[in-house]
Amino acid sequence: MEIEVENISKSFGDVRALDRVTFDVKAGELFGLIGPDGGGKTTLFRILTTLILPDSGHAVVAGHPITDYRAIRRSVGYMPGRFSLYPDLSVEENLKFFASIFGTTVEENYDLIRDIYVQIEPFRKRRAGALSGGMKQKLALSCALIHKPRVLFLDEPTTGVDPVSRKEFWEMLRRLRQDGMAILVSTAYMDEASLCDRVALIQQGRILTTNTTANITTTFGRPLFALRTRNIYKVTQDVQEYTYTRSIYPFGEHLHYTDKREKPDPDELRTFLLNKGHRDIEVSIIEPTIEDAFMELAEKES
Repeated sequence: MEIEVENISKSFGDVRALDRVTFDVKAGELFGLIGPDGGGKTTLFRILTTLILPDSGHAVVAGHPITDYRAIRRSVGYMPGRFSLYPDLSVEENLKFFASIFGTTVEENYDLIRDIYVQIEPFRKRRAGALSGGMKQKLALSCALIHKPRVLFLDEPTTGVDPVSRKEFWEMLRRLRQDGMAILVSTAYMDEASLCDRVALIQQGRILTTNTTANITTTFGRPLFALRTRNIYKVTQDVQEYTYTRSIYPFGEHLHYTDKREKPDPDELRTFLLNKGHRDIEVSIIEPTIEDAFMELAEKES
């Protein structure tokens, strides 16, 4: 295992940021830490990259305990959530600087970053602060990889990035994984969970489950209905009055509904809404997504 985390806990005053977090990441695995803002993802990354110490528990990264910060820092690449390169240096200067810190050169490890760097190389003389969001992301990833790390940490790397750049970024990660690099990436975007080999769902500092997204969604364990209507707000209010309602959540242009009964009757629900004056309602059974599973697990945890 390239990352082993066992019962890591961390508090800041009265706030419990992490509560007995446990998981592992294998070599060549793209592992996702999935959860909302404030869930504890960044705190965990700061612990695993030796920036802060946990209150309890232990972890091993690239074969070294997290107390051995010198060895770990030589073995990992870290891309924090905020752009942390030097904005007044050019693209080329930033890359050369980070290579020199680790006693290497851009030329020595260029093969590792070629697919990424060729997209920003035409702007190599441009100041890093003047790059677009997607270009900054590619530069930050290049700098994190230039010393050929065994483990790569990416803390919410696609936040605020356009959809095309997000897609390109995940394609890059899949290629890096093939070379045996362990990659731990955090994100609040549930749709990115399916792009990982395995994920850990985290909520309020606690791991809800760790598995593949396919296996997690199979644990949903109850029929799920999509309600389509032009008046989402009023339908949500009315459905909450329905005797058998277990949950009702907005998902894009639909509402996702679960029933207290094992075998709910969609026609009965439709009739209930018709009697409430809704004439444009559509009810259909659907397969749960990873987001549905997360909501279900978070509700059970609370």
